[in-house]
Amino acid sequence: MTGEPDPSGERLKAGTFFSELKRRNVLRAGAFYVAAAWALSQGLAQLLPVFGDYTWIVRWFVIACIAGFPFWLVFAWFYEITPTGLKRESEIARDDSIARSTGKKLDRWIIAVLAVAVVLLATNTFVLHRDVTSESIAANAKALAADLAKVPVKSVAVLPFANESGDPKQQYFSDGLTDELISDLTQVDGLKVIGKYSSFKFRDSTDSPAQIGAALGVAHLIEGSVFQQGDRIRVTVGMVRALDGSSVWSHSYAEQLQDVFAIQSQIGHAVASALKIKLMDNSIVSDDKPPGGNVEAYQLMLQGHALIQHQTADGFSQGIALLRQALKLEPDYAYAWGVLSTALVNQGQIVLTGAARQQAYAQARTAADRQQALAPNVMETYLARGYLLQNVDNDPVSALVEFKRASELAPNNRRAMTFLAYGLATVGQLQQAADLFRKVIATDPLRADWYGTLASILLGTRQLDAAEQASRKALALQPDFPGMYANLAQIDILRGDAAAARHDAKLETDPTYGAWVRAMAEQIAPDRKQADAALHDYIAKYGNAQPYYVADLYALRKQPDDMFEWLNRAVAQNDPAIFSLLFDPFPLAYRDDPRFAALCKQAGLPASGTATAKS
Repeated sequence: MTGEPDPSGERLKAGTFFSELKRRNVLRAGAFYVAAAWALSQGLAQLLPVFGDYTWIVRWFVIACIAGFPFWLVFAWFYEITPTGLKRESEIARDDSIARSTGKKLDRWIIAVLAVAVVLLATNTFVLHRDVTSESIAANAKALAADLAKVPVKSVAVLPFANESGDPKQQYFSDGLTDELISDLTQVDGLKVIGKYSSFKFRDSTDSPAQIGAALGVAHLIEGSVFQQGDRIRVTVGMVRALDGSSVWSHSYAEQLQDVFAIQSQIGHAVASALKIKLMDNSIVSDDKPPGGNVEAYQLMLQGHALIQHQTADGFSQGIALLRQALKLEPDYAYAWGVLSTALVNQGQIVLTGAARQQAYAQARTAADRQQALAPNVMETYLARGYLLQNVDNDPVSALVEFKRASELAPNNRRAMTFLAYGLATVGQLQQAADLFRKVIATDPLRADWYGTLASILLGTRQLDAAEQASRKALALQPDFPGMYANLAQIDILRGDAAAARHDAKLETDPTYGAWVRAMAEQIAPDRKQADAALHDYIAKYGNAQPYYVADLYALRKQPDDMFEWLNRAVAQNDPAIFSLLFDPFPLAYRDDPRFAALCKQAGLPASGTATAKS
C-alpha cells in the first residue's frame, strides 16, 4: 500500500492491475478481513447462546461484514500503514514504501487469525456440538422412555426373522415362520401382538429397540434368524426389552425340518412364560399345519401364499399352481384349501374377466366346500366362506354371520377382526365398524390402508374431522396411497369448500378415484355450465364401467331420480362399489326415500342398516 505521486497513472501502466493489487497488499488485506470476520462470527455464535437467544446478532454481524467488504478493499487500495500512521498511497514515494514488510506482517496476522478461527471451529464441532448432540440424544431417550412407559408391559412385536440360508429365494420360509409366530401369539390371552405389516416395516432397520418399541407401541421385541439346509433347520430367537435392549429370553432350536411345527409351538410357550402369561388352554394351535405333517406341502403353501400377495397376474397363476402342488401332497390340508379359495376369488376380481372369472369363482367355491368338510369349526374356514359370500355371491348379510363366528373363535386374531369390521360397514353398522377398525389399527399401527378404510367409514357417519385425521395419517404413512386425496376432497365437498375440493381432487393420482372426485368437486363450484360439462364428460368416459360413481354425482347434484336410476344400473351390473352404499354419505342423504329401502333389498343389503347409519 505504498508508492510515489503518479497523477498521470504511469504506475498502473507499469504492471497489470492484478500486480498492483498484490503490490498494494489489497489481496492480503481482503484475506485478513475474511479471516477476522469468520473468527469473530464463530466466537459470537458460541458465546451469545450463554446469554439467551441472540442469534440475530450473529446474523446481522455477518450481513454487516459482507456489506463492509468492498469498502475495506477500497480503503486498502488508497491507504498504506506506515510507522507514523495511515497515509494515502499517492502521498508516499515508491522508494519510501514499506509495502513488502507490511505484507509479511499481514501474512502473520492472517495465519494467527485463521488459527483462532480453526480452534473455535474445532471447539464448536468436537466439544460444544458433542455436548449439544449428547443433550439431544438424552432428550430423545427421555421422550422414548416416556412413550414406552405408556405401553402395556405384556406387549410384543415379532420382527422379520433373518434368512441365513444364503439363498434369497428362501426368504418366503423365514417370513412365513415369522407370520405364523405372530398368529400363534394372538392366542395368548392378555398379550398385545403387533401385526406383520407394521413389524415388517423394520426389516434390516438401524433404529434402536426403544425407537422401534415406541413406534409400534410395545414393551418387547422378538428377533430371530432361520437357517435351513437339507432336512435340518436351525431357528435362533430371542426377546428383548424395548426400553434398553436388554435380553429377556433367548434360545436356539436345531432340529429336523419336520419338527418345525413343534419349534413354533415351543417359541410361543416360551414367550408366554417369559412374560408370565398363562395360556388359555395351555396350548397353541397352528392353523396352517398340514394334518399329515408334510413339510414339503407346508413350504409349497408358504411360497404360494407369498406369491399371491403380490396380486399380479403372474403372482396369482404361480401361487395357485404351488398351492395345488401342496394339496396333491396333502389332500386333507384344510388351511391350504382356504388359501386357495380366497386366492381364486381375488384372481377373478383383479385379473380375470368373463368366463375365466366365473370358472375361478366356481373353483373357489369347490375349495371352500372342501375346507369346510375338513375343518368345519375353524376360524379360517368361516373367513374363507364369508369372503366367498360377500365377493362372489353378493350376500353381505350371510357373510357377516360367518365373520362373526370366526371372530368368536379367535377374538384376538387380526384377520378375523378386519373381516368383521368390513362386514359391519357393508351392512351399515358404521359405529361398530369404526370402533373395531380402531382396535385393529392399535395392533398394526403402520398400515395406511386401514386408516383409509376407517376414514371412509367415518365419512358415512359425517364425522368429518375424524375422517380427515385418519386420511392424513394414511398419507403420512404412504404419501401415494390411492383414494386418500379423494377422501379429503369428499370432506371438502361435505363442508361446502369448493376451492379446497378442487385442490385435493387434483392431487389424487388413482385413475378411478381421481376422475370421479374431480367431477364431484365441480358439482359444488359456482359455474353450473362447467359442472354440467364435468358430469357429461364423466358419464361418456366411465358411465358404462362405473355406474355407481355416476349415481354419486347425481346425489351430490340433488337429482334423486337420476341417482336411483344409476344405482339400479349398478345393482344390475354387479358393480362392486354398490356395497359401499351404506357408508357413502351422498346417497345416504336419501335413505328416507322409499326407493332406498327397495334398492337395498335388491342389492342384498339390509334396509335396517340405514337405520344404524342414520343413528
